[in-house]
Amino acid sequence: MGLTIRPSNPALESVGRVLAANREQLVSRWARWIGDRMSQAPQVRRPTVERQLRLLVDILVEMTGPLRRRITELWFDACEFYGQTAATRGLAAGEVVEEVQHLREILIRDLAEIIAALPARYSMATFLRLNRLLDRGIAHAVVGYTDALVQLLFAQRGVLLAEQGPSEEKILDRLQQLEAELEAFRRSAH
Repeated sequence: MGLTIRPSNPALESVGRVLAANREQLVSRWARWIGDRMSQAPQVRRPTVERQLRLLVDILVEMTGPLRRRITELWFDACEFYGQTAATRGLAAGEVVEEVQHLREILIRDLAEIIAALPARYSMATFLRLNRLLDRGIAHAVVGYTDALVQLLFAQRGVLLAEQGPSEEKILDRLQQLEAELEAFRRSAH
């Protein structure tokens, strides 16, 4: 099955270019904001969480381009994995939502000028599309978080043990798989 490439509107493409150009600063600000939570979970190191944040931003950038419909499943998978990792980090479900919501706040601040400069019809459509992507990402992060907790309870027959969730090594392996999928999408677009 070949890839379906659908042209993106110029407004969405311009948002994607800005996101790509500011990726490192965006990830850095997002990681700094959640830094306190990262230090509370020594079983998941900060560089690993930052790598996961970078992956989410990279997928978001690609979702503004012509392969956005094909890459949607990868976005959902990465968000679910983010929720699973959040469970390992010891976060509550509301904290997972709050972390992804913070990405929305950063994006609103960073993209406000660009979106406001667009014609009204494009600015509203672009704003709504980004919000919908983030809302769906949040929903999948919560699903991943809940699945991780249910799996943990079943695996331990309802008895909570000190260590929860996958090891750092398994998290890194899954991150590498998701990054490879993203790279495969990028290669197929060229």
